[in-house]
Amino acid sequence: MHRLLKAEMVKKNMTIMKLASEIGISEKTLRNKINGETDFTLPEAQAIRRILGSEMTLDDLFATEDEKGA
Repeated sequence: MHRLLKAEMVKKNMTIMKLASEIGISEKTLRNKINGETDFTLPEAQAIRRILGSEMTLDDLFATEDEKGA
């Protein structure tokens, strides 16, 4: 699960439905990616970071719980 990504979405008041629409994928696909069931592509990750206006690195923003040692 991508907890930091979810936190950034909450900070920016961005819903899964709106973000999915903005990057051109279905809401279900984005949910699967956020929950770690499928991987984000590099262009998707870059677009999400840009849309959210996050100053986090891609590595940090898209780190999973396993990668963070949780």
